[in-house]
Amino acid sequence: MVSQIILQHYQEIIIISSICGLVAFTTTYLAMPKLIKKLKEAHIVGRDIHKASKPQVAEMGGIGILFGFTIGLFVATYLYPKLQFTLIVTLLVILLVGMIGMVDDLISLSSKEKLFLLWLAGIPLVWIAPTSLGIIYLIVIPIAVSIAANLTNMLAGLNGIESGLGVIAMTALTISCLILDKFNVSIISMTMLGALIAFLIYNKHPSRVFPGDVGTLIIGATIIVIAFIGRVKIIAFIVLIPNIIDSLLKFYSAGVMERQNHHPTEVDENGKLYAPDGGFKSLIRSVLRYPMSEEKVVIVIWLIGILFGSIGILLSYFLKGSII
Repeated sequence: MVSQIILQHYQEIIIISSICGLVAFTTTYLAMPKLIKKLKEAHIVGRDIHKASKPQVAEMGGIGILFGFTIGLFVATYLYPKLQFTLIVTLLVILLVGMIGMVDDLISLSSKEKLFLLWLAGIPLVWIAPTSLGIIYLIVIPIAVSIAANLTNMLAGLNGIESGLGVIAMTALTISCLILDKFNVSIISMTMLGALIAFLIYNKHPSRVFPGDVGTLIIGATIIVIAFIGRVKIIAFIVLIPNIIDSLLKFYSAGVMERQNHHPTEVDENGKLYAPDGGFKSLIRSVLRYPMSEEKVVIVIWLIGILFGSIGILLSYFLKGSII
């Protein structure tokens, strides 16, 4: 009888998670055409430097992801009031990170400014941390938000690469949480997953909109929220490995540098990407051993993400019952 009640409870949460994911998808999908139009009218655009024609593309499209995620979590707080405080804190953190991303898109914050502001944005997570945690652990939580948000912001620049990796990460985390019976956290991961899938429709090659920092930063922040609330930190670390590899390559070869100084690839006369001589190392440059189309490069990076996402899912299966 008890097991049947537990099963019904889990089924309820899965249904709620699916509804929230669908709401987030629908909201973002319907909002994007109008948002793209408004961004272009406001001249919030950027050049797609990986196309021969260098077309102008709407920037800051991550506002659509943030909007869909917000509406999805509002629905979650209504449908599952038991998790209301956790969901509100989650939404607060992601909204703060998104606001920092908007500011960075508009006035270009320095790396130090962005890291500090993101650390501040992660502090509310301490409110939902277990009371038994030590002070060091509580300090680490907002630091992790700052680092992960920057990691997902660095492996970027190609059509669909950021949102695609975000979809892969959220899918892996959702499946892992379900395997580990962390059903509550699936509400957060599936809501962000729905918003990212909708955005990817507009962001995939050829992009009609770029996510901007408002879009890339919230992906990493959401991964950390899921990691600490769901206690799946190892899984979160694994799904971030492609981003970690990219950041280590860049730091090793060029040190800390502003993103606007990143010029990882160029376009040849055939419209294919290639890595010019010199410059810093990166995961994208490592893939570009020879000229490749932008679509192919993105697919290779996605496959790397799928590899580590699959490892995370397998690990969750074998470590079920452990605190990871």
